[in-house]
Amino acid sequence: MTTDLILSLQITALGMGLVFGAILLLWLMMVILTALTADKESTEDEVPASRSASPAADSVSETGYKLQAAAVAVAVALAEQELSSAHPLPEPPTAIVSAWQLGMRTSQRSEKGNFRRH
Repeated sequence: MTTDLILSLQITALGMGLVFGAILLLWLMMVILTALTADKESTEDEVPASRSASPAADSVSETGYKLQAAAVAVAVALAEQELSSAHPLPEPPTAIVSAWQLGMRTSQRSEKGNFRRH
């Protein structure tokens, strides 16, 4: 009995150790990947700053380009919406008997024994 308990505790500890070890390994991999990608982003950010004479001019022209791109995207979306042949579907006609009525009638028939099962 005690050997079974000790064995089960050892298996539990091994399983939990593997789970936490895997979590720590994934965390370590994320830290390494973040560190590697952060270095690449900082070098890419430095290149445009060295090309331009003033950083403020770049941000203004970039903002203007973004606004123009947004305006073009909205215009294209509106044009596609006008050309679209999609239209709302009509609602299906209502049933003569509602689902509630059908359920009640079925239960009444099964209580009386008139309901046949195939």
